[in-house]
Amino acid sequence: ISTTLAKAKALRVYVEPIITRSKDNSMHARRTAFRYLQHKEAVKELFDTVGPAVGDRPGGYVRVIRTGVRKGDNAETAIIELVDFNTDYSPKKEEKAGRTRRSRRRRGGNSGGNAAATADTAVATEATPEAAAAVDTATADLGTEQPEQVTDTDQLAQVQETTPEGDAEAPKEA
Repeated sequence: ISTTLAKAKALRVYVEPIITRSKDNSMHARRTAFRYLQHKEAVKELFDTVGPAVGDRPGGYVRVIRTGVRKGDNAETAIIELVDFNTDYSPKKEEKAGRTRRSRRRRGGNSGGNAAATADTAVATEATPEAAAAVDTATADLGTEQPEQVTDTDQLAQVQETTPEGDAEAPKEA
């Protein structure tokens, strides 16, 4: 809903308790919601689609997004929307990255070197499988040092030229 910022904030206070009621699909909850909404189809939509979608959320069902000012009277405008129904702002749980937030500050010890090596390997793995293999062999041969991420075939060739070949990898000629 696109409206003024003051009305959007007032609507949030009015709507969130009703949405909380919709989590419990009972006759009493439906009658309480109908007392506020006074529209049978709105109550049915609330309990059939919105209630199950927000069942695991502890609160904060609506989002108010400021959109600027209105040209005629310079009033602040905003959009109010349900959080779980807009996929642009809330990505699906399956698509979340496996990375966690890391502090920029080191807290002592020398554990940061291994984390940097695994992060570079993860970035190279996303590029191509050949690049990932080259980075893995370079990491195994060089120890803790690791080359920068490899994304191009020319860079892959350079990495393969600079990695020392072991006796087990190279075939022995007679």
